[in-house]
Amino acid sequence: MTKKAIDIDDVLERVQDDQELLVELLDIFQEDYGQKRVSLGDYVEAGDYEQIKNTIHSLKGAAGNISAVDVHATCAHIEHLAEKQDVESIKSQIGILDQQYAVLQECIKEVKKSFSRS
Repeated sequence: MTKKAIDIDDVLERVQDDQELLVELLDIFQEDYGQKRVSLGDYVEAGDYEQIKNTIHSLKGAAGNISAVDVHATCAHIEHLAEKQDVESIKSQIGILDQQYAVLQECIKEVKKSFSRS
């Protein structure tokens, strides 16, 4: 498992080792991410920096809740770029975020699989 995709020790501590709760949180994160990612793209195209900040801030918090270290850090960076209204850098970082999310998806699958064996 990619250690940086999810800090599994940290997230298990957050949920007090409740694997069922963690799986539920991961499912919620995935659903929420998909919806917010679509909106984020729309806001970038529209140049709506306030909505970019709001959406990415929400994603950052959700990533923090599941200890998705890389996704959280990239969201924080995008949030900073939105404050500076740096659209080209935001677009670049969203590309990185998409790659990190793909890695996170694989990590989530592994986590769920390992819990089903427990």
